[in-house]
Amino acid sequence: MSTNNTRNTRNARKQDQADARERLRTARAAEEQRRQRARRVGLGAAVAATVAVIAVGGVVVSNLGNNSSGTSGGSHSSGDQAAGSQKLVVPAHVSATDSTVIVYGDPKAKHTLDVYEDFRCPICDKLEGADGRTIQELADNGTYKIQYHMATFLDDNLGGTGSMDALQVAGAALNESTAKFKAFHDVLYANQPEETTDGFGDLGHLLDLAGKVPGLVTPEFTKAVKDRVYAPWAAKVSQAFNASGVQGTPTLKLDGQQLNVFDSSGNPISASAYTALIQKTVGAK
Repeated sequence: MSTNNTRNTRNARKQDQADARERLRTARAAEEQRRQRARRVGLGAAVAATVAVIAVGGVVVSNLGNNSSGTSGGSHSSGDQAAGSQKLVVPAHVSATDSTVIVYGDPKAKHTLDVYEDFRCPICDKLEGADGRTIQELADNGTYKIQYHMATFLDDNLGGTGSMDALQVAGAALNESTAKFKAFHDVLYANQPEETTDGFGDLGHLLDLAGKVPGLVTPEFTKAVKDRVYAPWAAKVSQAFNASGVQGTPTLKLDGQQLNVFDSSGNPISASAYTALIQKTVGAK
């Protein structure tokens, strides 16, 4: 019986992996069709790239097709149901005007960089690795403030709950301070699991990662995470992303103007090129 159970478990895992690969294949085919339509009407690959739907290693990170109506459309049904049974608790340190937006930097900064991300997004991780430090430095020196808009659609595309779980733990970090949210945000990307696994769908693992942020893990923080206090808020943040009209992650907008932070090969531009792009965009205003 034990041998049969082990075999069944292995078969189930293989089927889950096959299902994830098929979802990725379908998403890739849909993106290629979209690109072909864009070329036919003369938009070209450069314009297609500006929607921040980037294919790397055969993985298309996009919510196209999942949310054509601009609403969740049934996305994250299990997470929404779980969150729906709890009282909404909004973390401290959210935007003063929108409780689903996380502001890093001087709230009174003249310019605003809106960043749209999903913690499971491998292209977000690639951008973070290349330009994350520079993106933060420009907020730290007052060039702009960052407004984070977090998504969880990859839970649907790839299966699992890791995006939503990571976001609710990030909510507990945000309740402590914006600085701790940002530090935990960076730790998540530095330890992002493979896109076809659900490594963030384990609260114990997320708590271990939170331990990498000095002073974050306290008894109160741990209890909030285990009790999923900020799960309803995470669901609300996800719904706000779905309603934003943004079609993929990562997407960056400076004062409402979308930035193309990837080159023609789909790689992030260099840190110096990013700085020059920001300076040029700010100077043109």
